[in-house]
Amino acid sequence: MPSSPEKALLFDIDGTLADTDALHLQAFNLVLGSRGHVFDHERFARDLQGFSNASISARFLANEPPQRQAAIMDEKEAAFRHLVSGQIKPTAGLMKLLSIADEASIPMVAVTNAPRLNAEMLLTGLGIMDRFRAIVIGDELAHGKPHPMPYLEGLRAVNAAANSSVAFEDSRSGIQSASAAGIATVGIRTSLGHAAMVEAGARMTATSFDDPELLRLIAATMDW
Repeated sequence: MPSSPEKALLFDIDGTLADTDALHLQAFNLVLGSRGHVFDHERFARDLQGFSNASISARFLANEPPQRQAAIMDEKEAAFRHLVSGQIKPTAGLMKLLSIADEASIPMVAVTNAPRLNAEMLLTGLGIMDRFRAIVIGDELAHGKPHPMPYLEGLRAVNAAANSSVAFEDSRSGIQSASAAGIATVGIRTSLGHAAMVEAGARMTATSFDDPELLRLIAATMDW
């Protein structure tokens, strides 16, 4: 007989665990700029941030055959990995929150639309790979963010209940995904502002993981 649902903390990776959005923007412009698609911060946040590579290539590389689309997106990810090498730093307060969760035996899950190679590189670079019970990759599912499936899969992976879990996101699509899965979602303001995140469905927003209001939301949701 399955055990009763548990609590969980679910984290997006890029822009949430580490502020990597500027490097993604640079990599997209390196690869897509010559193909007529140049992005500033506003356009990146609206059209790229948090979306899967499959949806991005379908939108901006529609004239290319599928294999070529995949090759171009692989080129972008290779450019990103080159740019980010040695520059990965955790968002303020992250390590303390992870330690608190470990001490309370709260499972943690990474939920991302990034390719698995990128996700594992970033978690390894931060030195926190072994702290995550599961890594959910949107492109490996039938639907990525903003569909709720990635977060529902994250809950399933650790037998957690949505109403006693908290998610952390930095993008509109990620917030929509977690919120649609019924999870109280905190917007981490590495890129988007408070109003945009609340409009997407965030319960609250913060600039760091040691924000007192963020810690109170976790405590109230999980009955710590």
